[in-house]
Amino acid sequence: MDLTRTEVTRAGKQAGKPAGTVRGSAARLGLMAVPVAFFAVFFAYPVAAIVARGLEVDGVWRLGRIGDVLAQSDVRHVLWFTTWQALASTALTLLVALPGAYVFARFDFPGKQVLRAVVTVPFVLPTVVVGTAFLALVGRGGLLDDLWGVRLDTTVWAILLAHVFFNYAVVVRTVGGLWAQLDPRQEEAARMLGASRLRAWRQVTLPALAPAVAAAALMVFLFTFTSFGVVQILGGPTFSTLEVEIYRQTSQVFDLSTAAVLTLIQFAAVAAVLAVHAWTVRRRESALRLVDAATTARRPRGAGQWTLFAGVLGTVAVLLVLPLAVLVQRSLGASGFGYYRALTREDGGAFLVPPIEAIGNSLQYAVAATAIAVVIGALAATALTRRDAGRFVRGFDALLMLPLGVSAVTVGFGFLIALDEPPLDLRSSWILVPLAQALVGVPFVVRTMLPVLRAVDGRLREAAAVLGASPWRVWREVDLPMVRRALLVAAGFAFAVSLGEFGATVFIARPDNPTLPVAVARLLGRPGDMNYGQAMALSTILMLVCAVALVVLERLRTDRSGEF
Repeated sequence: MDLTRTEVTRAGKQAGKPAGTVRGSAARLGLMAVPVAFFAVFFAYPVAAIVARGLEVDGVWRLGRIGDVLAQSDVRHVLWFTTWQALASTALTLLVALPGAYVFARFDFPGKQVLRAVVTVPFVLPTVVVGTAFLALVGRGGLLDDLWGVRLDTTVWAILLAHVFFNYAVVVRTVGGLWAQLDPRQEEAARMLGASRLRAWRQVTLPALAPAVAAAALMVFLFTFTSFGVVQILGGPTFSTLEVEIYRQTSQVFDLSTAAVLTLIQFAAVAAVLAVHAWTVRRRESALRLVDAATTARRPRGAGQWTLFAGVLGTVAVLLVLPLAVLVQRSLGASGFGYYRALTREDGGAFLVPPIEAIGNSLQYAVAATAIAVVIGALAATALTRRDAGRFVRGFDALLMLPLGVSAVTVGFGFLIALDEPPLDLRSSWILVPLAQALVGVPFVVRTMLPVLRAVDGRLREAAAVLGASPWRVWREVDLPMVRRALLVAAGFAFAVSLGEFGATVFIARPDNPTLPVAVARLLGRPGDMNYGQAMALSTILMLVCAVALVVLERLRTDRSGEF
């Protein structure tokens, strides 16, 4: 007999202390078993394999190799550039995006949801598309080159601007989501007591926003510190981050020892950033009293607010919309849809099949990766639902975030090295690409579902257990109806990030089954206007697919679905 909501609620009111504590702990461990096994086999094992292969000499680990690599001037230069460009990108993103966060938090205006979707489009775009869009804007033959003879693709400014373009939505969503829920009456009370507008904001609002600003800054730093596609396309031979250098040492120089040391350095830096991020998130969750976001937004008033509103709209138009518009324009070229028609022909060069087949390959891989990510992520989020979890569970939470920061290049090459013997000889299997893409999608699934799962009244679960329901039945009949929308949103995010994954896929995608990002990178690496135009055409197609996925996400998203 199925449990009804009335029966569950009645039993919940009768339940005193939490029922089935031991069984609940065992169920949590059971839920964690599958994600832990998945990450152990398809993340920890490949990364450890390539690191061990690089540091091992005649069966002995040479830890002194770390010092030898760090003593090289070119490696120190790469490490220094990686760090300072990430810091500069983070500071510039905060400077440009914080006004936008305020506008979305405090202003109510027609088309707000549409503008929110426009702002979010760059974040879900593959980094290859971002790099290609800015190449069309500031590179050779780009818009600035045609109009004023200005090129920025050989300068660090192209990389910094592309990073701001990509991470603008991180600040707007993370900081703006909290800003909208802060009670404005607190700042108004400070002004009534004689404080100036600036002093009231600095002493009342800013301390409350600090955890969200810190969390957003750390996320931006993480994404820019591990930047690959953007720097690979815009940096050329002049600029190289750790991620790009790991790729070069692995695929071009074949120096696994140096690549392994660089991987360990990046891993240590990412672990430190994630530890600080986890601390700021916990502080954000426990230290604030919030109000309904719908009550804090109003129409802009006064010349100052309208000027700020216009400035944010101008920033969005120039920084976010213009590069994508130029990308579309360059994909059409002077011959209309000639570049698109060329995608249907075999060229016998970079591709064994017509480039257009990359679209079908990417969609099939992304669907499979989404299914894997949703299953693994849902199990992990359910296991992490209780806030009173111990250190082991919190460590498991941090483990889930590592694929966002650990070198995807290392993971991809590790797949080829580690998964080459039975029963895990997957080198020739199509499932290898979705597995690598799912590693990146799982953190987004967990972060989307976890706030909603934690909002479910625990007494309903306890009541269902009192009535004899198994843990699976409790989740199916209590949690699932409440988190179904969040689950769909999580699946959409997983699909978008899987579609654009490049760092690992560039190693494991077979020549006869390229994905869209891999096909774009191959075309950009070949000379000729036709190859350039086809790269723009494929990037435009990839952008449109991601934009459609985002529109679906925005229709499904509610204010209670959480922000990424």
